Amino acid sequence: MYKKISVLVLVFQLAACGELQQVVNQLPQGTQSIGNAEIAGGLREALNKGIDKQVSKLTQADGFFKNELVKILLPEELQKVDKTLRDIGLSKLADEGLKVLNRAAEDAVGEATPIFVDAVKGITFADAKNILLGADNAATQYLDNATNKALYNKFKPVIQSSFDKVGADKIWSNLINRYNSIPLTKNVNPDLTEYVTQEALEGVYTMIAVEEKEIRTKVSSRTTDLLRKVFVLQD
Repeated sequence: MYKKISVLVLVFQLAACGELQQVVNQLPQGTQSIGNAEIAGGLREALNKGIDKQVSKLTQADGFFKNELVKILLPEELQKVDKTLRDIGLSKLADEGLKVLNRAAEDAVGEATPIFVDAVKGITFADAKNILLGADNAATQYLDNATNKALYNKFKPVIQSSFDKVGADKIWSNLINRYNSIPLTKNVNPDLTEYVTQEALEGVYTMIAVEEKEIRTKVSSRTTDLLRKVFVLQD
């Protein structure tokens, strides 16, 4: 096993110098036919699978709200608002406020797929070899680095628009005004658009990481010949 791992590491080190084929011939039977293009293609396929399977779920009604991995909870300064309102019998208002935050994130994620597709197309073999031999979320981290700024710029106006559409601004204005009018409480005025934008981004990358880990750790999740052929190299 140690010898096999050593050979694989050497493969990826030499690939950038154009010596991949010479070393590939020394790999165990069944892995000899793989080349640079297939390795990069396998990583692209794995990321596209994660986008298709997991990110699309987030765009559906309750995609965030009923998914405990990514459900958007209240920021710390509003947790006391939530508790106080529930304590005085306004639980329904508090529930409504939480739900509209998640609804806005669900709307925004629909903007993610084209940005991800462009980033996935841009994966080079140098990227792929680092991803393949990296951590269980190395591909997700690649996407994070490549898309975070573009997604933020897309998400934020959509979330603001969604707040307007579902009346979130009005709901939260009412909720916060109720809280601020309670004697002995300290007034709050959080930037909910910024907060939900950041939480939506985190949720997207969380779900892609779920699928990436599945493909890396479960052979049964490698549903195509290319995925099986590429990811056997990191087993």
